[in-house]
Amino acid sequence: MISSQVAIITGASRGIGAATATAIADQGFAVCVNYLNSREAADSVVKTIVERGGRAIAVQADVSQADQVVHLFKAVDEQLGTLSALINNAGRLETQMRVDEMDVARLNRIFTTNITSYFLCAKAAVKRMSVNYGGSGGAIVNVSSAAARIGSAGEYVDYAASKGAIDTLTIGLSKEIAAEGIRVNAVRPGFIQTDIHIAGGEPDRINRVKSSIPMQRGGEPAEVANAIAWLLSEQASYVTGAFIDVAGGR
Repeated sequence: MISSQVAIITGASRGIGAATATAIADQGFAVCVNYLNSREAADSVVKTIVERGGRAIAVQADVSQADQVVHLFKAVDEQLGTLSALINNAGRLETQMRVDEMDVARLNRIFTTNITSYFLCAKAAVKRMSVNYGGSGGAIVNVSSAAARIGSAGEYVDYAASKGAIDTLTIGLSKEIAAEGIRVNAVRPGFIQTDIHIAGGEPDRINRVKSSIPMQRGGEPAEVANAIAWLLSEQASYVTGAFIDVAGGR
């Protein structure tokens, strides 16, 4: 069976990506769970979707590399059918430090993963979904961050800057392809309970900062996933170039 709605979620083996995969599968999407390293985690997400009556595949690809993006999208073309949604979610965070301590290798890793991958995947998606290319339209949701507004001084200015670039991509691309049947929006999560904080060197970071969040708690991946699912749905059919902050009021 070829599903009528097909989605790719980058970095979907854990956290927000995994929660989004199950959420949109429940809406009827066939889902490609893209992952970089953990086949076991990706297979677990696929298993959950299948057990709930959905359809999913796991595809390994480093989406910051053009040839691997080609591989990813080709696998979806062949195994799931015509693409109708892309969720750009893959992201990288490194150990907390000031800008004057960052080396060029770190900056290149952050920007390649957090920015280049979004552009490469958006390009491949547009070529499949745009009516100018014979497609039937679709939707792109970029996972940005509240850090783009806040700046993350003393911790992750490079990460925050990369997400600022994603905000600009969302605005520009949404206008560029609005007449081609594709909507482009973004979510900006705040402090969400995922293991990305381990990569930053502070697994318990949310407990440290939760008093600065108006809602006095961190968010759950499912709360971000629900916002993404809405942006993909027909309920958001007149929404493009928009941002949903899922940050507890911060």
